[in-house]
Amino acid sequence: MERIDDFEHRRKHLKDLSEGELEKRFWDLLGQVVDPLVELARTHTTPSVERSVLLRMGFSSLEADSIVKNVIDHNLIAKGAGHVVYRIAREENLDIRTAGQRLGAGELWDKAGDIFFKAKTNSDQG
Repeated sequence: MERIDDFEHRRKHLKDLSEGELEKRFWDLLGQVVDPLVELARTHTTPSVERSVLLRMGFSSLEADSIVKNVIDHNLIAKGAGHVVYRIAREENLDIRTAGQRLGAGELWDKAGDIFFKAKTNSDQG
């Protein structure tokens, strides 16, 4: 089977572009492909991604699993488990580890709900 060489035909719209113009076109096209993926990653998460974040924050896999389960149970998964731990630590003047351990033990969830849900309500009014 012989392949029909149509390279010259397919490159007509690119043939008069300079190296800089080709590079710009490449990055523009790449942006069109990657931008939806970046947006999807920004707006969506999974329990495994959240556990991974917590592992990198220094929690054990058992601690991370417990925190993520509680984050899901309290409808805060969209905020990010690491973000929840960080905000509780900041609001309660705790170190990150202590805040995460307390959240994993089922404590401070009313406070977490207040932080994230009141913040949304207040920003909606302003």
